[in-house]
Amino acid sequence: MQFETAVSLKPYNSFGLPAQAGRLVRIRSDADVRAVVDHPDMGRAPRFILGGGTNVILTRDMPELVLKVEVPGLRLLRETADDWIIEAGAGVPWHTLVAWTLDQGWPGLENMALIPGTVGAAPVQNIGAYGLELKDRFESLDAVDLVTGRTVTLRQEICAFGYRDSVFKRALAGKSLITRVRLRLPKAWQPMLGYLDLSRKAEETGITAPDARTIFQWVCDIRRAKLPDPAQIGNVGSFFKNPVVSAEQCRDIIARDPHIVHYPMDDGSFKLAAGWMIDACGWKGKSIGHAGVYEKQALVLVNRGGAVGAEVQTLARAIQESVYGRFGIRLEPEPVIV
Repeated sequence: MQFETAVSLKPYNSFGLPAQAGRLVRIRSDADVRAVVDHPDMGRAPRFILGGGTNVILTRDMPELVLKVEVPGLRLLRETADDWIIEAGAGVPWHTLVAWTLDQGWPGLENMALIPGTVGAAPVQNIGAYGLELKDRFESLDAVDLVTGRTVTLRQEICAFGYRDSVFKRALAGKSLITRVRLRLPKAWQPMLGYLDLSRKAEETGITAPDARTIFQWVCDIRRAKLPDPAQIGNVGSFFKNPVVSAEQCRDIIARDPHIVHYPMDDGSFKLAAGWMIDACGWKGKSIGHAGVYEKQALVLVNRGGAVGAEVQTLARAIQESVYGRFGIRLEPEPVIV
């Protein structure tokens, strides 16, 4: 267990916000978590779990004990007639996992290429993109109970996945630390091209039956065109969730704004494009202090240099009020704001 004091968290959050952890422990195994739980001092301290820092907005210094998750490892756990079951350490960058599976010849995650963050954070958020969510490939995960130090294996029904939601945001929030995630990749692979950006790529290239590697490259190209590189411009990717509304609500909004971008869901509800609504309210390219709305994608808030957490909060709230005033929809932030 590696223990540090007075650690700057600016390098550990992709928005590049200034904050300091009074105490930080690097977690590289289940044993490291148990050592924290059993420690006479740290075992009783409030804790904050930090993965890749790509989904967190830091507005203050952290008096909590910061558990920096860095569990390594990528492997094929087993193979069946129908699937490959793979296992990844919680500290592995998500995109590294996606690229690795394709290098092994195991498709199924390509639609989620270039999503920032770590493998351990993926189930918490039930990450997803271009018609695919983590829950669609999820097998199980290991997590360590932060009270007892026991490792437990959780399957899909316990994780209670929803749209950008899971039990780790609710009943198990702050109570367990994910150390390993297992995914099931089907051998009967089919391309998922339902989203407009991907269907446009198929039309532009004339490739109507792309393989997984081609879709991977398309997704990378699309995301790079829309989203800034956090190494160049601080950001957390999509800042707001795309709101889901009933069919009746969607009809009402379309009656007022016929061009609003919307997608039907399997249960009859509709997902609205938050970025389109923010853009329609005139926020693209605007700033409050050193925090701004990205010029190429209104769903992304950025650090224009020297931003602090309070500026990001103020900008986010102003956008929420604008969207609510015009559309009657309250946008929810995707990142954790602390």
